[in-house]
Amino acid sequence: MEFEHGIYQMTEFYQFFSLMYKRHLSTTSNSQTPNSTMAKTKELSKDTRNKIVDLHQAGKTEPAIGKQLGVKKSTVGAIIRKWKTYKTTDNLPRSGDPRKISPRGVKMITRTVSKNPRTTRGDLVNDLQRAGTKVTKATISNTLRRQGLKSYSARRVPLLKPVHVRARLKFAREHLDDPEEDWENVIWSDETKIELFGPGRLIRAKERMNGAMYREILSKNLLPSARALKIFQHDNDPKHTARAKEWLRKKHFWLGPGVA
Repeated sequence: MEFEHGIYQMTEFYQFFSLMYKRHLSTTSNSQTPNSTMAKTKELSKDTRNKIVDLHQAGKTEPAIGKQLGVKKSTVGAIIRKWKTYKTTDNLPRSGDPRKISPRGVKMITRTVSKNPRTTRGDLVNDLQRAGTKVTKATISNTLRRQGLKSYSARRVPLLKPVHVRARLKFAREHLDDPEEDWENVIWSDETKIELFGPGRLIRAKERMNGAMYREILSKNLLPSARALKIFQHDNDPKHTARAKEWLRKKHFWLGPGVA
């Protein structure tokens, strides 16, 4: 009997729980019903909007127009006001985020790129910043694209003029038959170096190279290497000349014919 009584209590509990759960679902459903009536109103067709204007011009009031066409009075009033202001019932362009570059700024960078196609995005960013507009390179690209201008990346090539090419070819021919042992005593400074068993000790410059940085690198790294080797070879890059040559002379380096 106690076992049957326990089953009866469990059955009552289950029925009670089911009833409360159903009431909960019913309450939730009812609470969501009003929100469903607040869905976004369907946009009026162009024909209906034109009819509103026609009836307004015929002398009908806004409430009368709304009642005749089944449209809210506020909607009728909004359409009439738009027509009075813009002389149209068409949808007006939606306003988005304002352009970061003013029309004047767009003309400026477009004119700059048209005159000098090699102008970089960084140059244009700096030009606009000096004019009081702070933008990113991506904004520059998007703006130029809207103006029908495409951006390109220049090929990475050695900065050689014809005179440099001729001088390098002349240097190579003059030393073509030099013994291999002679080249083992040379310290090479140029950026491109190809060796069969690795490049050896390299000094990497993290910033843009200029004459002052070049002399600093020579001071810190050339002299230790020069104790083991005999000849320091560098080209006639502008940052390798003038003061750099004077520094080498003071350190008793022999300045032979450089590569252009």
